[in-house]
Amino acid sequence: MIETAHDRLLIIDFGSQVTQLIARRLRELNVYCEIHPYQNVTMDFVRDFAPKAVIFSGGPDSVTREGSPRAPQDIFDYGVPILGICYGQQVMMHQLGGTVQSGHGTAEFGRAHVTPSADRIDLLNGWFLENKEQVWMSHGDHVSEIAPGFKVYGTSPNAPFAITADLDRQFYAVQFHPEVHHTPNGKTLYENFVKLAGFAGDWTMGAYREQMVEKIRDEVGDKKVICALSGGVDSSVAAALIHEAIGDQLTCVFVDHGLLRKNEAQEVVGMFRDNMNLQVIHADETELFLGELEGQSDPETKRKIIGKLFIDVFQKYADGIDGAEFLAQGTLYPDVIESVSFSGGPSVTIKSHHNVGGLPEKMGLKLVEPLRELFKDEVRALGRELGLPDSFIGRHPFPGPGLAIRCPGEITRAKLDILREADAIFIDQIRKHGLYDDIWQAFVAILPVRTVGVMGDGRTYDYACALRAVTSVDGMTADYYPFSHEFLGETATRIINEVKGINRCTYDITSKPPGTIEWE
Repeated sequence: MIETAHDRLLIIDFGSQVTQLIARRLRELNVYCEIHPYQNVTMDFVRDFAPKAVIFSGGPDSVTREGSPRAPQDIFDYGVPILGICYGQQVMMHQLGGTVQSGHGTAEFGRAHVTPSADRIDLLNGWFLENKEQVWMSHGDHVSEIAPGFKVYGTSPNAPFAITADLDRQFYAVQFHPEVHHTPNGKTLYENFVKLAGFAGDWTMGAYREQMVEKIRDEVGDKKVICALSGGVDSSVAAALIHEAIGDQLTCVFVDHGLLRKNEAQEVVGMFRDNMNLQVIHADETELFLGELEGQSDPETKRKIIGKLFIDVFQKYADGIDGAEFLAQGTLYPDVIESVSFSGGPSVTIKSHHNVGGLPEKMGLKLVEPLRELFKDEVRALGRELGLPDSFIGRHPFPGPGLAIRCPGEITRAKLDILREADAIFIDQIRKHGLYDDIWQAFVAILPVRTVGVMGDGRTYDYACALRAVTSVDGMTADYYPFSHEFLGETATRIINEVKGINRCTYDITSKPPGTIEWE
């Protein structure tokens, strides 16, 4: 929990898949909030957290089931505004004396329309301008009798109490999800709620920067910090923020495994060492990594080799820094939330190469994680606040194993050289056409096949490559970017003409779930 003088909002998580979106909407309104699983929220916790308001999230359970999740009963006497969403509404009604029913005719999933009652309330300012609002429903139960003190302010076909409120106690409850994209006016409802709760809206990246600089100075003192700098957004912003706090007490280690994009090592080292005056060790271990990868074709084996070597290399260079007691990591708030699962069980490992593994324990270092309270968009905003150029802040994500997972099959120097040139042309084309910021991630993969082609008057037998570009809001799911045929033709022609070793290009137009956004 961050120590902050800002007003706080507590989100009690009952297991909804979209609880993070509630926090994102509130952060967009400059309101500081934290998500905590219901089983961790005791009244002692609430009093220590001292929220100015509370939100109950949705969830997959049924309040009619014995043992289903509940809020602390005394929270209703704590004296702050409460907003219940979907399951959160049902919990509120059930615990305050209403009735929730399951069974035929109670469910409602997908788009629905809510119509208002005759009475209007401040929570709904800006709503019902056309007498109905589109919302997103996702409930198997419904409230059949509201709790004493509540009145109805909106209904939908299968939710007679779609919007209810007890104005005297400032308790509000909605059956739908205002946080999702399919409730177009949902942000307005959250904005009204935080205004009613009296939030000043002073949670800004400027304020966070000042607060975190002081926190880092207090935490680190006169000791030294080591940072594994990759050049990605998270590690770049973390390094810039820590450097502002403690200056030359920070040393960054940039591990160059020989699997980077064209000119990437020079750009990263030049940016931080020459332009920002950070102490950066350029650990060029290309020979080591490529030697260990020789003859390996299984993608997971390659990942594990790279991950282990990265830790060994980082530790070798870090051991040469006297007085280092802290390790900096670019951990973000979604990582923190996912590590404390709703069910209380262990989190699932998705990326076997993520971050720096067990280095803190292995090296006896304490962690400095200055971004652990932030979402990705907030990290980008903080980076701009710190003066990092857009070329770094807006970079497409790049995987830890680098080009190794864009080169299916065995990795060779020749294939990496071909891949770098083709990838550089693809990105150059995207930038030239003004498309870079519209795309979440774009890259070229060199395929483990060779094809016969005709170039000029002769036959060729060279590699085929695949172009990949996807759009995404948060990296959870992705869809292909709809390039024009003209763009694809121009790009393929450039690659084939300018890159010796490629004679054919293809474009992947499949949509992807989370695990397959990056090429395997």
